[in-house]
Amino acid sequence: MAAANPPQARLNKNHELIDSEASSATKAGELSDHEANHENVENVAPNQLPHSGAHAHWPSGDAPVTKVKSPEMIEITEEDCWDQLGYSFPTYKKWTILSIIFLVQVSMNFNTSLYSNAIGGISEEFGVSAQGARAGAMIFLVLYAFGCELWAPWSEELGRKPILQASLFLVNIWQLPVALAPNFASIMVGRALGGLSSAGGSVTLGMIADMWEPDDQQYAVAFVVFSSVGGSVLGPVVGGFVEAFLPWRWNIWIQLIFGGFVQILHFLCVPETRTTIMMDRIAKARRKSGQNPNLYGPNEITPFRERFSAKEILTTWIRPFKMFLTEPIVLTLSLLSGFSDALIFMFIQSFALVYKQWGFGTVDLGLSFIPILVGYFIAWFAFIPAIKRNIHERRTKPDDEHAQYESRLWFLLYTAPCLPIGLIGFAWTSTGPPLPWIASSIFAAIVGIANYSIYMATIDYMICAYGPYSASATGGNGWSRDFLAGVLTIPATPFFQNIGSQPLAYASTILFCISFILVIAVYVIYWKGPILRKRSPFAQQLSDAREARGEPRVDKLDGPKVSRMPTGSRANSFARSQQNLRLRQAMGSNPNSRNNSRHNSRANSRANSRRNSMEAMHEKNEEK
Repeated sequence: MAAANPPQARLNKNHELIDSEASSATKAGELSDHEANHENVENVAPNQLPHSGAHAHWPSGDAPVTKVKSPEMIEITEEDCWDQLGYSFPTYKKWTILSIIFLVQVSMNFNTSLYSNAIGGISEEFGVSAQGARAGAMIFLVLYAFGCELWAPWSEELGRKPILQASLFLVNIWQLPVALAPNFASIMVGRALGGLSSAGGSVTLGMIADMWEPDDQQYAVAFVVFSSVGGSVLGPVVGGFVEAFLPWRWNIWIQLIFGGFVQILHFLCVPETRTTIMMDRIAKARRKSGQNPNLYGPNEITPFRERFSAKEILTTWIRPFKMFLTEPIVLTLSLLSGFSDALIFMFIQSFALVYKQWGFGTVDLGLSFIPILVGYFIAWFAFIPAIKRNIHERRTKPDDEHAQYESRLWFLLYTAPCLPIGLIGFAWTSTGPPLPWIASSIFAAIVGIANYSIYMATIDYMICAYGPYSASATGGNGWSRDFLAGVLTIPATPFFQNIGSQPLAYASTILFCISFILVIAVYVIYWKGPILRKRSPFAQQLSDAREARGEPRVDKLDGPKVSRMPTGSRANSFARSQQNLRLRQAMGSNPNSRNNSRHNSRANSRANSRRNSMEAMHEKNEEK
């Protein structure tokens, strides 16, 4: 008999990590529930009993279960369907999806900057000042910052694809009031609604998390980060030609054409990647086929109204701003990242002042942004060996906390100084002839290297350091970039015109001083990151979750070590589900929603585990 059931033995081994939680309840309730369990399964064929595990696993044989007296809603888990989730997509499929998402992200950031080339035409047609016309750029960026945070929780509940499609559709729709505007007020309304409708990086970075484990996603993050920063610079490069040869409204029509193209491409070629949505669909398919009539997805067990209550929505929306204001690491790195990105949008407004000194025309001014794009390429390619080094260090030092977290900032130690260096160099080479224009362009490229590196390294570090809170941490980072870029768009031109006898040089020198202070924080976080994270209330939540899983707390370890769970994707999926549950409870999520549903699911699983125990005891008795 023992040799007759090898699949069960293998299944138990594969689920060794998750059996521990059910085992104690099994032992406690095994005898008392014997009669009830026997009655519940009296009409189920012996070879169709569920295998053991924290959740019931039903066989895929030809004869499905025909009768269960007390049907139970069993929640499917990631380990039950791992080979059907985004993590198991072939490499080519992952990168095909990511390439389309790259274009989607480029189009969203393209919308933020191309408008600036329409300012002259808008000012002339509607009789507003150039500064007034720039308000259209400002309001789009500011509301883009809030829009990203508003869209994010809906993509978690409803899926990435429908939310991204809705966002792209609305952004494209709101281009029409701007392109057809009879007055300046219509432009402002269209730009405001377009910014608020933009999902941005909150969804695109979430799709990376759907397909890659945190330890494997650095190359994907680097790719998407390039699309974000590159799209902002592509706007003025294209806009120079549009402004020179077409009416100003074509700046808007081109945004609409590009946005419509990527929306169609996304609709046709990108599948749903959100793990919980895919699990719902897999569970429905298994119920329909009869493979497991009681299996349900995580979003099916609890009604939408309960798991997405007003309290849940408010908690989710507030958390990025709470982390931004209360977490020293998030605040400092987000301010640095936001400041570096705001510089690019200040350059968009001020490059005309700089390069007209050398007689640059409209097209030439647009092409003057290419050095920044070159800097982005240099930084992106330079990160590839840096990522390889980081992966090697994490694998060779699995118990070293600094290697697992702060080492992701290592390359930033060398590239962050490019920000103050680029600014001070640009300051004193932008004063016009007799200095050559190429000198200021070289320093602009150095600023580009810094901007890409800061965004890439801070996002990568926050994803790793804040675990289940990473979406909120990176949300604060993205919000800071867009918000500061929008706020500083309006004062950029006066700032570069009205300071001292050499306003261009003095203005950039002030920016150099600010960047110098912010860059120092990178070195502080790199060396003192473990201490800062221990003082963080969010990090304490993570430590509590580790302790509840049976891992030692980081702050109780001797030396710079961090406890490691058993490796493997299935172990990681279990860790995520357990940790997310405890953290949702700690953060005040609706206690009557998903937490209770998972509790019921575990209770059902324990009941099935008791059945399995009785079956095993019966087999042993027969062997004897």
